[in-house]
This record gives sequence, C-alpha cells and structure tokens, in this order.
Amino acid sequence: MNDAEVLMNPNDLVQFLKKSPEYFTKDDILRFCEENHVEMVNFRYAAGDGKLKTLNFAVSSKEYLDTILTDGERVDGSKLFSFIEAESSDLYVVPRYGTAFMDPFACVPTLNLLCSFYDDTGHPLASSPEYILRQAESSFKKHTGMEFKCLGELEYYVISKEDTFYHGSNRTGYHESGPFCRFCEMRTKAMLMISRAGGKIKYGHAEVGSFTKDGYYYEQHEIEFLPTGPVLAVEQIIIAKWILRMLSVQYGVEVSFAPKIALNKAGSGLHIHILAEKNGKNMLINDGALSDTAKRMIVGILAICEAVTAFGNTIPTSYLRLAPKQNVPTYIFWGDRNRSALIRVPLGWTGSADMAAEANFGLKRRSDNDARQTFEYRVADGSANIYETVACLICGAIHGLGMNGALTKADELYASQNIFEEECSSFLKTLRQLPASCAESADALIAKRKIFERDDIFPPGVIDCQAAKLRAYNDTGLSQRMLCDETLFIECIEQYVHIN
Repeated sequence: MNDAEVLMNPNDLVQFLKKSPEYFTKDDILRFCEENHVEMVNFRYAAGDGKLKTLNFAVSSKEYLDTILTDGERVDGSKLFSFIEAESSDLYVVPRYGTAFMDPFACVPTLNLLCSFYDDTGHPLASSPEYILRQAESSFKKHTGMEFKCLGELEYYVISKEDTFYHGSNRTGYHESGPFCRFCEMRTKAMLMISRAGGKIKYGHAEVGSFTKDGYYYEQHEIEFLPTGPVLAVEQIIIAKWILRMLSVQYGVEVSFAPKIALNKAGSGLHIHILAEKNGKNMLINDGALSDTAKRMIVGILAICEAVTAFGNTIPTSYLRLAPKQNVPTYIFWGDRNRSALIRVPLGWTGSADMAAEANFGLKRRSDNDARQTFEYRVADGSANIYETVACLICGAIHGLGMNGALTKADELYASQNIFEEECSSFLKTLRQLPASCAESADALIAKRKIFERDDIFPPGVIDCQAAKLRAYNDTGLSQRMLCDETLFIECIEQYVHIN
C-alpha cells in the first residue's frame, strides 16, 4: 500500500500500520493496542439471527491480549445457532486480524475484531454461515479459475415522530436533499463510520419511500458498497446494519430493514450485484458486450432462484414486497435496465461516449470502463441470511457455467421490455414465478438442495434446519390474507419490523 492509499484510507489501523488489512498480523494488533492505549477488545460475530454479537475483554496485560488473539475463546454455540444441540455446544471464536477496527461508539478506546467459528476439534465449523460462504467462494475458483466478487445495496427506513417542517405530505424522496431529506446527515455519518470500520462504500442517497402515517414519518435511504470478495461484501453490510441501529438510538429514531412496513409504499430490498474476474479483468464483458460467461452465470442463478429465497427472503412479510407491477421481481427472467426483472444488467460505461471529456473540455478518458459492469440480483431483502444468500448465488453461478444449453436458455428468458404489457402476454405465460410464502420457499430449497450441497458447500443439516424454520411460519396464503385484513397486516408488520 503506497503513501497516498494509506493517507486516504479512513481505517485507524491502516493509518497507523501503513499496510492493507489483509496483511495485518497478531504483532501488528498488539503494537497498535499498546501504542494507542486500547483498553477493551471486542470479539464480534454474526449468529443465526444475523445480528452482531459481542464478547468483551478488558485488556489487563500484553500477555493476556496475546493469549486471546492467539487462542480465541469458548462460546455456547447452542445459544447462537438453532442447529447446534446444547449437549455438545462449545465452540471456539477466533479473531481475524484483518477485520480489526476501532469501535466508534465506545466510551474508552476499544478494538473490534470479527471472528470465525471452530468446532471442538479445532476445525472450521462446517455449518457456520461464514464458512459456508468461504466454501462457495473456493468452489467457484476451483471450477472456473475466476474470482467471484459482489456488492450489496442496503435499503432501510428511518422512522421518527411526525415533523411537519418540510415533511407535511407524502412524496417521492429519491435522491432528495436537505432540508426535504431529514436524515441525510445521519446517513452520511453512518457512511463515515462504516468506512472507518473497513467498509468499501460506493455512495449513499435518499430512496423513493417518504411518507407520514399515524403520527410517524418514514424516510427511506440506501447505502451501496463497492465490489469486493464475498466475505467482506457480506460483513460490511452486517457492520453497516449495526452502525445504523446504534446511530438511530443517538438520534432518537428507529431504523428498519424490513422488506415491507406499509401497504402501497416502497419496500426495502437488498439487491446484490455480481461480477467475475480473472487476472484482474472483468469477465462479464467481451468486446464491449455482455459475455457468454455472464449469460451462463445469470441462467444458473435463474435456475435456482426459487430456492435462494429460502435464505434471502426469510419472513412472511418478504412476500408482500414481491408483488407484481411494483418494480420488484415476481416472474423469473432477466433483462437490461428492467427493474421488474429478477436479474437486471444495469447501465454500464462500455458503449458510452467520452462524457468526461465533453463535460470537462478534453479530460482524457479512462481505459478500464469494462471493469464496472455487473449484473444485479433483485430479490433478497433485509431479512436475508446474507452469508448463505450469497453462497447460494455462487452455487447458481457455478451451476450455470457448467449447464448444457445455457446460452439458448438465456435467450429464452430475456425480456427487453415491460413483461406486463399486452404484447408480452404469451411470453409471460412461459415464465416460472417466485414463491409466494416461506412455506413455498422451503419446498423449493429441498427440491434444489443437491446444487447447494455440491462440494460440501452447504451441510445437509443446514438445509433441513432452514426448511423447518420456514415451514414453522405456516404462512401459506398469508400474504393474500394480510392484503384483505388491515389488522392482520399491522400485526405482522410490527412483529417483523426489526429483523436480521
């Protein structure tokens, strides 16, 4: 890492150690803690509910700090994951040095480290969400020779007491600025904190949802990240959720990542952009056009997308968001810049004119425009088990790259226009639809399980446990009942307003 990269990197440890996080060592962490008078160390890890858990250590000596950094600590796995029995529940949590960041909310200097889970034999816990994702990433590279990269778009609502100052009417809030956007400062503060915690942020903005209801004001926002390896892509979202919730307490408001919080208002998704690289080159583009590699990956994900909802849409209100004609997917197809498509290929820079030169009187154009092209999976929402959701998408991509007839299938599932227009009625009849409930998602997961169990990516017990959890909602037909029963709708919304 050169001096300029260090200077612009907001992470305190990068600034101090003058090296990239992937090269942090235990001795680096010890030296940072000693010279920066760190008083507390927190081990952080996402459990089965998707939220960051905390194990605190008061730093009493360098020897003790060395011990916990080397050996980790024991935890009760049965309290963290539903698939672990109490009779044999001890697990190890072991810190990963490259994830270290200073806690922005602590009242004394506190270092946070994300951890991995290990079993009683000292091997990675095969059913740990993070390990499942690492296995998927490794399998993708083994089968394709490429690196899988992705990024998330995190949408959320800020909920506050109604304030009539510039907020007296329902409106479209897309990219709104202050004073019409009340919580833009909270969003930008969160972005700075996420960056200091190691997150790679692309941008943030106000989203379309903005309305008042029953004395409360609802304002929707989005933070989008830059493409990274899948583990960092997931963990920066988990950290971002924690930071936003912590900030909401300071601001006296609530933050919700729930997929739906009001009828006839915009829901919140967790869109995931995907790309594949080989030797630093984006393999989704070939001669300025979408490549066969991209089309195969897309078709593979479309082939298993009903099952992905078992991890990406995990509560009954997820299926209120996935409703026709609301710029969200319900039918299984892909398209360019089509926001009703399950997979959308967003506008890239491959065919654009030299816009910067025109706008800036001759500025030289960049030569790596192909690198920014992605395709976007638009189904998942804030209830997602994010590690497993991304692992499923990787499994789908592997499946598509090895699928016979994938390119023909890509042509069959492509739509260049609104599929709900009359001229597309015959095409619409050929398409499969997404599940309409958690129960249907569970059935789809069981039906497609062999694709996820390939290369021991998903242990069978994880598949069975997730299917059982979804079926326990007993929500067949619930979405339709909620639409006809406002009391039932409100009860469900309140029950699931604070998820993962």
